[in-house]
Amino acid sequence: MTMPRLFGVTIAAGLIAGDLIAGIASARAQDARSIYVVSYIEVAPSSARSAAVSVLRALAKASRKEAGNSSFEVLQRIGRSQQFAILEVWSGATAQASHAAAAGAQLRDRLKPYLAAPIDERLHTGFAVGQSKVSDAGSVHVLTHVDLIGAKKDEGLAAIKQLSIDSAQDAGILRYDVLQQSSRPNHLTLVEVWRGRAALEEHEAAAHTRKFRDVLLPMSGSLYDQRLYQMIN
Repeated sequence: MTMPRLFGVTIAAGLIAGDLIAGIASARAQDARSIYVVSYIEVAPSSARSAAVSVLRALAKASRKEAGNSSFEVLQRIGRSQQFAILEVWSGATAQASHAAAAGAQLRDRLKPYLAAPIDERLHTGFAVGQSKVSDAGSVHVLTHVDLIGAKKDEGLAAIKQLSIDSAQDAGILRYDVLQQSSRPNHLTLVEVWRGRAALEEHEAAAHTRKFRDVLLPMSGSLYDQRLYQMIN
């Protein structure tokens, strides 16, 4: 009696994995022309944080109404509350450029009095983009910068792509995207969203994650820069 049940579970697991992988492939095809922007913002400590949050929230609300915007998220770093990140997705270069020329310029002007450093804005294309699920206030966002040695770029990209496929099957995963920097294709940004810290920690301890970190080390041109955030908008 147990054999048919186990066989059925195996088939179900295979179908789920297949759906996830197919979802990633489908999203990659749909987002081939999309522009992804990751911006890092650091404001001076103290009262500047609340003022900056108000500016960023207003920007997010207005930007989501713009033509060509698919997503506009504002994140605040966990443990370093004066640091923020913005994740933008635009339908193409024209929509992104139009936004940058208007709202982007206004953002810099309005934030300038509160900034501790210049805004670090990086344009990307989607290298391995999957289907995202709805996140909530308890979700943990993770942004990781990966710098591959030039001669190892293709090998590193293959390892990262496999990690994205494996991670899409982890418990508690809401989003796992790999973005490739437009100006420097050996620089990647991993965008992860997890249901909570426990899910993230289980992922980090998983065999496929540890294997990836082992493989990545000799290919890496810098430290594995991983930062945790929470959504504020």
